[in-house]
Amino acid sequence: MKKMILNNYGSFDLTFVKGKNATMWDAKGKKYIDFISGIGVNCLGHNYKPLVREIAKQAKKQIHISNYYFSDIGLVYADELLKVTGFEKGYFGNSGAEANEAAIKLARKYGQLNGGEKRKTIVTLENSFHGRTLATLTATGQDKFHPECFAPYPEGFKTIKANDYEAIKTAFDDTTAAFFVECIQGEGGVNLLDPAWIQAASDAARAAGAIVMADEVQTGIGRTGTFLASDFLDFKPEVVTLAKGIAGGLPMGACLFRGKAADVFVAGDHQSTFAGNPLVCSAAKVVLETVADWEFLDRVNHVGDYIRGAISSWILPIVKGVRGRGLMIGTQIDSSVKPFDIEVKCLEKGLCTTVAGADVVRFLPPLTISDKEVEQGLAIYKEVLESFCK
Repeated sequence: MKKMILNNYGSFDLTFVKGKNATMWDAKGKKYIDFISGIGVNCLGHNYKPLVREIAKQAKKQIHISNYYFSDIGLVYADELLKVTGFEKGYFGNSGAEANEAAIKLARKYGQLNGGEKRKTIVTLENSFHGRTLATLTATGQDKFHPECFAPYPEGFKTIKANDYEAIKTAFDDTTAAFFVECIQGEGGVNLLDPAWIQAASDAARAAGAIVMADEVQTGIGRTGTFLASDFLDFKPEVVTLAKGIAGGLPMGACLFRGKAADVFVAGDHQSTFAGNPLVCSAAKVVLETVADWEFLDRVNHVGDYIRGAISSWILPIVKGVRGRGLMIGTQIDSSVKPFDIEVKCLEKGLCTTVAGADVVRFLPPLTISDKEVEQGLAIYKEVLESFCK
């Protein structure tokens, strides 16, 4: 069959046809263990029965309405999400980039309302990633995402080095509207923030009159073993953005507000045609009620600890370290081997992985992954890593 989809993703020549939890099958019937889960999207795995049932049930009632009106399921879900997260208000979108665009727009308006036209700078971190729109690309602290062909880029962004206390001293002033950070840098290499540093940086930003915003597109919805990663870091952002796993596979994002950020947006400031329609809210409600449970999150932490411990125990020369939290895991690979080559070899053997940064193989398996699937995936991964040590 001739492929007519533009391959701007650099997709592998591989077509999947079905899945169950953390296992998928391609068009030829070959089985794969899924350690990516749609880049963290399929947080409840493939074909999770309660999710499938609720989507089908809602589809029979109503799929989409205009945001000129409210939906019953949308109101119920919004109330539950805000209670779980401790935020006051929220906006629904369709993706992480859209959620981050909402946060950027809110920060700019907040700055103008609280300092005038000069307060417009948004401070982000080196090695961050915030999306593929022009504004979120500019917010991203990686030069490789700023090719000249997309220039000119929007103004008003500044990056500082994470976990650098000296950088905090000059990072924020009366031109700063917001400090915008990922709680763990996913695309940058599964880089963890020091809790004391992020607290100090947040305090400095607020002292300068800025708000603090957390990009939890990848780290939220239980991925790191707490419902929000900012919960364990405890720096209490005024804005948090969510997407990926929020609706278990349906396209959805959210931007939540509290404190100084709660009343910045008014009607007409930010809108979207498809945002938060009844179908995606019905799916998101299932995800929320499943994931926001301490026993569920405890198992996420247990399985993540087990995977990181297993990889560390192999004592392979190409493995320079294993890091992460919950089921967001990165293996740092020696510079003699390209992580992408490992990804390709894993795929040949029946394991789906991905890469992050310059030297990391990344795992984002379904939060529901079974012990058996973990063992099958790790067996393939170990075999592949060993093959690069010969």
